[in-house]
Amino acid sequence: MAIFLSSSAVRRRTGLAAMALACLLTTAPAAAAQSPQHTPRACGPHPALSRSVHHLVTHDRIAGAAVLVTGAGPDAPCARWTASDGVADLRTGRPMNTTDRLRVGSVTKTFTATVVLQLAAERRLSLDAPVERYLPGLIRAGGHDGRRITVRQLLQHTGGLPDYLDAPEWQHIERLRYRHSEPRRLIARALRLPPPRHTWHYATTNYLIAGLIVRQVTGHSPETEITRRIIGPLGLHDTYWPGDAVRIRGPHSRSYFTAGDGRRVDGTDWNTTFGGVGGALVSTPADLTRFATALSAGRLLPAPQSAEMRRTVAADPDRLWPGARYGLGLISSPLSCGGTWWGHAGTVPGGHRALVATGPGGRAVAVALNEVPATLQAELDFLDVVDKALCEGTSTERTPA
Repeated sequence: MAIFLSSSAVRRRTGLAAMALACLLTTAPAAAAQSPQHTPRACGPHPALSRSVHHLVTHDRIAGAAVLVTGAGPDAPCARWTASDGVADLRTGRPMNTTDRLRVGSVTKTFTATVVLQLAAERRLSLDAPVERYLPGLIRAGGHDGRRITVRQLLQHTGGLPDYLDAPEWQHIERLRYRHSEPRRLIARALRLPPPRHTWHYATTNYLIAGLIVRQVTGHSPETEITRRIIGPLGLHDTYWPGDAVRIRGPHSRSYFTAGDGRRVDGTDWNTTFGGVGGALVSTPADLTRFATALSAGRLLPAPQSAEMRRTVAADPDRLWPGARYGLGLISSPLSCGGTWWGHAGTVPGGHRALVATGPGGRAVAVALNEVPATLQAELDFLDVVDKALCEGTSTERTPA
């Protein structure tokens, strides 16, 4: 389940070199560096964020974009504000908004990682134990060995496992949009692929395996555990597992993708069992910010496990972007106003793109798109929306030259 359009994919679609991405983004400060103090200003309009969202729709031709930002707490001058542009439904022209449900893709991984870390806190599993301890014989093919891959490496994408979504049949994923998928079959397919070239290799395969470990340790499906431990207690009423249902329940934005012949196609109806606990959740911006805020505030994990989640390694910029680092189901990325944001992004093939993050001072943002950016510049513009949401109106906000 992809996070962003990789630079290699962008090069194929736009002819731009990966170096351009490095030139257009600022370099990241060290992940462990102290973040400057961010003091919210008085409540008011947020023109920079509105302009950035409008640019995504008018210049990058995204059908619809919506952003929800929540302040640092009930005493923050601005507790909640939104920006949206474009349409949620091209057929009816219904405006995009921040209350519709959408498929959140790999944001699901942060939910899964949180439950694995909860189980580690309960001493029901060890992050540094080999996968073989919990799933004997599962990883024994293609030169891969579950005795040499730890649970931590699964969550951090450093175990050297391929992504089943890189298999040739997934290059035309729209042909598989109504097919049911089973985690063990997807994992077996991944083990037949060539090993990754880099130490850090983003692969949803890792999270399907983590989900099987949760099942083995608890006796319950990972979806059940995530619902019981996170979705239910936090009151995330618009967040649910769709299973084999191809339609999204309740109010939701439509989503769109470009077919091989260049046509814009409605991709809202999709069987996302292929994403499983690595990418199948349906949610809303409000639920995502509530989850991210609870995680950041230490309400879901004890301090030691929260610290483990934020122990990062450098991510491959060809699969994320320069400056991004990856922890245990959590991305850190630099902000133009100083410090970093922590969160995750996700993309589903039908066209939904989601991102949730918290910044210094506790501000949280959730971004919802119903079409995936198709160019390198559009990806940069998407990241700019996140930056504007977390930086605009802070005491360390950079002003235009």
